[in-house]
Amino acid sequence: MAEPTARAPGGSDAPVSGAAASRTPADDADLRESLAGLSRLASGQLDLRSLLTHVADFAMHAIPGADGVGLTLVEDGRADTIVSSAAFVRDVDAIQYRIGEGPCITAAAERRTVHSASLGKDPSWPRFGPQVGRLGVHSVLSLPLLTGDQALGAMNVYARGEDVFDAWAVELGELFAVPAAISVENAQALAQAKRLAVQLQSALTHRAVIDQALGILMSRSGCTPAEAFDKLRVMSQSQNLKASAVAQQLLDEAVARAQARHSTG
Repeated sequence: MAEPTARAPGGSDAPVSGAAASRTPADDADLRESLAGLSRLASGQLDLRSLLTHVADFAMHAIPGADGVGLTLVEDGRADTIVSSAAFVRDVDAIQYRIGEGPCITAAAERRTVHSASLGKDPSWPRFGPQVGRLGVHSVLSLPLLTGDQALGAMNVYARGEDVFDAWAVELGELFAVPAAISVENAQALAQAKRLAVQLQSALTHRAVIDQALGILMSRSGCTPAEAFDKLRVMSQSQNLKASAVAQQLLDEAVARAQARHSTG
């Protein structure tokens, strides 16, 4: 029965199941190239999904033996694979989310690297392992994406064969996961800033429409601003619409009437 390996990020004392560590010049070159590519990612020019796709592709190139890489982000306590470099990765991750166990969940929740050389025989995940093994996926390396005290999610590296990821592959993965986490954090921050900007612009637009609608109500009835606002609120409740939607209707009607008068005048 394969023994799973759980290692603290950057640790070197814990044993690793699998082939003997075998570092080659090609591995070093792949890691340098991938890290250089990661450093050149311009988060301001890429949306979150596009940036994460690049990170997954670079990880595939950096970690020897990888057949597929997925990036999982944890938001509001819920894990979700945002991007994957191969279709089978999303299928594998979907299994662990559905049953609530697996290396990705462990890595993100416990903030530690998780490695298994034979998922189908691994006792750590008695329900997940056999199901994934039947899909022909046997080796995994799950690396938490850590920034300070926060785990943003995990980077999951899969291989179809058994005993694929040796000690050097695990170390490469941990080296790569550090700047990868920073890239993910920056991309998330930028995405959040863009969402807030859109929400603010929407709020300002709605406010302008409401102010114009209040002016229309005041001109029609000679009421005060407070009375006009009360009228708008009552209309909103009676029509079961947001105040901004009712205000837009009033504005559209006023514009239509003005255009009609202009065309017949």
